[in-house]
Amino acid sequence: MQFESKSYQWIASIIMMTLSITCIIPFVLLIMSSVASEESIIQYGYSFFPAEFSLKAYEYLWNHALELGRAYGITVFITVFGTAVSLTITSMLAYPMSRSDMPLKNLWAFLVFFTLLFNGGFVSSYLIYTQIFHIKNTIWALLFPGLLMNGFNVLLMRTFFRTSIPSALIEAASIDGASEIKIFYRIVLPLSLPIMATIGLFQAITYWNDWFNGLAYITDPKYFSIQMILNKMMEDIQFLTSNSNISGRATHEIGQIPSTSVRMAIAVIGVLPILIAYPFFQKYFIKGITIGSVK
Repeated sequence: MQFESKSYQWIASIIMMTLSITCIIPFVLLIMSSVASEESIIQYGYSFFPAEFSLKAYEYLWNHALELGRAYGITVFITVFGTAVSLTITSMLAYPMSRSDMPLKNLWAFLVFFTLLFNGGFVSSYLIYTQIFHIKNTIWALLFPGLLMNGFNVLLMRTFFRTSIPSALIEAASIDGASEIKIFYRIVLPLSLPIMATIGLFQAITYWNDWFNGLAYITDPKYFSIQMILNKMMEDIQFLTSNSNISGRATHEIGQIPSTSVRMAIAVIGVLPILIAYPFFQKYFIKGITIGSVK
């Protein structure tokens, strides 16, 4: 079968549409379950067409709007600032490693690759960050530990620089008197938009979904990220609905909490910003992955 034939294109399109739909269906079910009443979920289970619609789950979250707003602000700041700093550090390390004239470039590549295989463990990392850098209960605890730079991203970006940036262009700029910093910022980075967007998306998703650093290094509620707040709310709901010792008015109020649909609403709030941002990076994401891994 010829790849250019219309029948092949139709079959490929149908397969890709089917796969796309199977990826979208869970999110549709998640959203519909979040607007279903607690009674309909208990009686009929999760459905794309709930027997009874209800916004009680979002009303419950609205009652915690102040906490959620502060947590969203912290998470957005950490995601944007952390991604920008991570891209800067990653690109400044990957670019020299991609140059054939860099001294000891193989040693640097080995050190970066070594971090993918071994690490000092959580206990040693915790002691260093809390007793030497003193980042516990600070905003930097959500930024630095284990997230600022990744060895895989460095190697991926190095491969892109090596295979996609013409060495003749760099040599010509050098002959014209451009410094290494000017070559990097004026020539290399503008030509590296696909890989920068790809690595940036990786880092942004990692920062947005991170909850472990908050669990390990944050005890002050004013520094809670959105993932920590949502996880705390789920734990509180689970505790209240499963505690049989509570009685009286408290029991009535707890019974009004749509615990199942709230879990779905929490998931929607947590994942929605990433779903909105992803389409804007998709074309760069695909191009950066293919060029950065295989020439």
